Amino acid sequence: KMAAAAGCGVAATALWSEVNRCGQNGDFARALKSVNKILQISKDDVTALQCKVVCLIQNGNFKEALGVINTHTKVLTSDIIAFEKAYCEYRLNRIENALKTIQSASQQTDKLKELYGQVLYRLERYDDCLAAYRDLIRNSQDEYEEERKTNLSAVVAAQSTWEKVMPEDLGLREATYELCYNSACALIGQGKLNEAMKKLQKAEELCRQSLSEDSDVTEEDIEAELAIIHGQMAYIMQLQDRTEDALQLYNQIIKLKPTDVGLLAVIANNIITINKDQNVFDSKKKVKLTNAEGVEHKLSKKQLQAIEFNKALLAMYTNQADQCRKLSAGLQTQSPEHLLPVLIQAAQLCREKQHAKAVGLLQDFADQHPANAAEIKLTMAQLKIAQGSVTKACMILRSIEELQHKPGMVSALVTMYSHEEDIDSAIEVFTQAIQWYQQFQASQTRNPKSPVHLSLIREAANFKLKHGRKKEAISDLEELWKQNPRGVHTLAQLISAYSLVDPEKAKVLSKHLPSSDTMSLKVDVDALENSHGATYVRKKAGKLTGDNQQKEQGQGDVKKKKKKKKGKLPKNYDPKVTPDPERWLPMRERSYYRGRKKGKKKDQVGKGTQGSTTAGSSELDASRTASSPPTSPRPGSAAAVSATSNVIPPRHQKPAGAPATKKKQQQKKKKGAKGGW
Repeated sequence: KMAAAAGCGVAATALWSEVNRCGQNGDFARALKSVNKILQISKDDVTALQCKVVCLIQNGNFKEALGVINTHTKVLTSDIIAFEKAYCEYRLNRIENALKTIQSASQQTDKLKELYGQVLYRLERYDDCLAAYRDLIRNSQDEYEEERKTNLSAVVAAQSTWEKVMPEDLGLREATYELCYNSACALIGQGKLNEAMKKLQKAEELCRQSLSEDSDVTEEDIEAELAIIHGQMAYIMQLQDRTEDALQLYNQIIKLKPTDVGLLAVIANNIITINKDQNVFDSKKKVKLTNAEGVEHKLSKKQLQAIEFNKALLAMYTNQADQCRKLSAGLQTQSPEHLLPVLIQAAQLCREKQHAKAVGLLQDFADQHPANAAEIKLTMAQLKIAQGSVTKACMILRSIEELQHKPGMVSALVTMYSHEEDIDSAIEVFTQAIQWYQQFQASQTRNPKSPVHLSLIREAANFKLKHGRKKEAISDLEELWKQNPRGVHTLAQLISAYSLVDPEKAKVLSKHLPSSDTMSLKVDVDALENSHGATYVRKKAGKLTGDNQQKEQGQGDVKKKKKKKKGKLPKNYDPKVTPDPERWLPMRERSYYRGRKKGKKKDQVGKGTQGSTTAGSSELDASRTASSPPTSPRPGSAAAVSATSNVIPPRHQKPAGAPATKKKQQQKKKKGAKGGW
């Protein structure tokens, strides 16, 4: 296309020579100037127009190149310029237009097939893309075979990651770090995280070896190339709950400031998921990286959707209710059948204490999308439980037909009904689940009773026995014994139940119990006695003497006599002196108690003003001693005595035992009180 064509003059010939020389040297900017001069001479020259488009593409001016093609549609027909047009549309992220251009081309050249594979990958049509690359590898033999194999492995990795398709073994030799990286991505999609980490470590090693051979490549360049590998390593760590290691590696990548906006957006999103409702300020900074220009063209639809979900959740955590509603509503418009948008809206309503409105929103979604009703109803039941409406929650759970018979659902319903003391409803749940399994077994030929079915019958029987429904439990136990006549435990339960309802039947059934001689327990007595639990029990019970052991073995009916311990005597005990008969009484209640003696200084401190006579001075006066009360009152008591008069009026006189009683009450009150300021 860059070859010079025969011109209509010497000037045109010289210009074509200049275009040819610049094209071979890669100087497309200078070549473009010469092409424009040629077009001034002949504006509809097809070769010149083609050369101009190529020069613009090589200089990265895709929009201008596409404008030239669309302006000269009569001259530049689709069979001449199909590849250049499709490539410009591809680079301008007009992927659907590029696909139409390729499909409308009259001849599918190798270049168009290569571009077709890239377009299909961007459109996430992985099955068609895989077929296109297989055809290319099969029918091409040139120096680009390694790149095609890399693209093929990328398609397989995308299928495994986004469509959960089991990847097939392509038989590719993983000699490059790109192939190793794609293989690791496929393993992550399968959940084989440890194997994926080993592949990534191998990819890192190959990358370092490959880039270190080039003397112009610096260590910073190598780290920048390794950023995407390290990002995938951090993602595996995050999946393995090694969040601290993952967070450290994510932040190291961000510090490198890689030019790949898609990589930065994914890392920022993953950090936000680690932060959750904590470290919100950091999450608000990281979310800006997800809004960078061109991110939407670098990531898959599921990646972009996950980022938008996390933006809505972050808005909820930061109490931006309006922003949360706006984002979740937009997501619901884009994906009406998706659960997360409506769940986020319901969560936001719950944060605003609008539980009834949240339940109504979920109910509307369940009615509109029956396929997703189960998960929505589980959420509704959780909200009802949070509100304390356990019975309503049970009604919602029982309306999920596809989960009614599941052991987990049965267990949850029985527990909830038991909490509400609704035993009849709990038994009904058991009955319905057992009937479902019976119908299922009837539809299956040559299949014995399933373990789940028998387990439900046993649980139902145990539940009925626990709540006194002996007759109902007997029918379940008989069914179990019928299925397994050698089940000793079931037979013992059946005999126990019959003993309370029909003792004669219990006696008949007891004949089926195996004798003790036929039962081999295979118990290691020594090991049992030396176990931790047995040692602990022995220590608690105390060691037995040899005589006591003989008594226990030979005379189990003889009661062991307890030895009475001698009482301890006080240290100053004198057998010649008669003990005080009032020694059992508290000191304050004894006849000879005269109260505590208080120091003079202690009584005088802080009483009265300077120069005045205090109440304490009357106690020191011998002339007043006869009329003073027998004991001095405690501070704060009502037994205060006037210092101005020795005469006690008749109405205020108290019995002889009154002061001692008063002190006893005060002492009890003081003992019962708790300290504190």
